Formats: sequence, C-alpha cells, structure tokens
Amino acid sequence: MESPIIEYKGVDILRHEHVVLKDVNFSIAPGEMVYLVGRVGSGKSSLLKTLYGEVPVTSGEARIFDFNLRNLRRKDVPFLRRRIGIVFQDFQLLMDRSAYANLEFVLEATGWKDRESREQRIDEVLKEVGMVTKAHKMPHELSGGEQQRIVIARALLNKPELILADEPTGNLDPTTSEQIMAHLYGIARETDTAVIMATHNLSMLDAFPGRTLRCDGKHLG
Repeated sequence: MESPIIEYKGVDILRHEHVVLKDVNFSIAPGEMVYLVGRVGSGKSSLLKTLYGEVPVTSGEARIFDFNLRNLRRKDVPFLRRRIGIVFQDFQLLMDRSAYANLEFVLEATGWKDRESREQRIDEVLKEVGMVTKAHKMPHELSGGEQQRIVIARALLNKPELILADEPTGNLDPTTSEQIMAHLYGIARETDTAVIMATHNLSMLDAFPGRTLRCDGKHLG
C-alpha cells in the first residue's frame, strides 16, 4: 500500500481563536477522490486552507507530502503550493488578460523560464480541458463553465500531486456542474493525483463515487 500524501492526527483547526474543527484525523492516498461535505460554515474551507498553508496548524500532527504543517516556514509555502492545484468557486482569474495569459502568468511565477516549455505546457492543459480554441478569450467573454475549465487547467499546470476544489460547481448550472465533476473525477481515476473536493451538493456523489468526510461544525468523520 502506498504511503499517504496527507496525514492528520488530533488536529484542532482554529479561525480567529475559535475552534472550527476539533480532533481532526484522516489520511489521503495518491489518486484518491475525497469529498468534504457539510453545511456552509461547517469548516470545509478552513480545512482546505490548512493544506496549502493559509491557515496555520497549531495542534496535533499534520503532514502533507514531506512538509510538517506544524512548523511550516513562510519560505517553504511557495514550494508546498507548487505541488497543489487549487480550484476556486469564484474562479479568481485575472480579468485584464486572456485565458492563455492567465496560465502563462502562473508558469512564470512558479519558475518556468523557457518560453517554448511554457507554450507546450499551456497547450497540453488547454487540450486536457477542451479549451484550446478559447485560449485568446478574455475571462468576461467566457461562460461560467468555460472559466471553470480554465481554472482547472491552471490547477494542472505544475502537474500537482493534489487538487483542492472548494465548491467548484457552486455557481454553475446542473449540466455544466456535471461536466466539471466528471473532469475532476477523471483526474483522480486516471492519474496518481488525489482530489479533495468541498461540496454540499450530495446529488453528484452517486454518479462520481469517492470517500466522504463529513464536517459537522466541530468534528470531521
């Protein structure tokens, strides 16, 4: 059995000195599809934020890849985040540049010096999400589903070991939501990239099964 890429033992997650989740225990293996489910405000987003170093871990044991989150140094955060792809509900695309330029910006920021290598990688991820013909479009010229596909492409750029998706279909219609879910599910099924998705849309879990972790506002189980 492969070693887990994430392991939490006895972790309390705090926001502004208030306990959001208490005594969190879980592990994630490579290629797993895992759903974080629970109502709004139950701690799903806070848990995801601990995984990429935005919310500190101050109790218990928490490891992701070869990083100890209890003593994560600020200078190590960029190296951690290069191994994670993040898919946001509100897209967070740069509105003043094209879809292609959004992707190139990420590669430049994460150390891709060679222009030809950047072009090749951008072409690969655009093909993967079916958006090659929309690369020149500005974000406002794309539908919500198309913007989310660009966000997934952005998350895939550095060939991550883990994708974190925070309510990725929350602003999309049912048909587009199913397409986005199918794409993320396919990534987990066909690669060693694990996917952790926060959602309160339980209707999708029958079509795209995975392990479920429930946040109830204080505990994860």
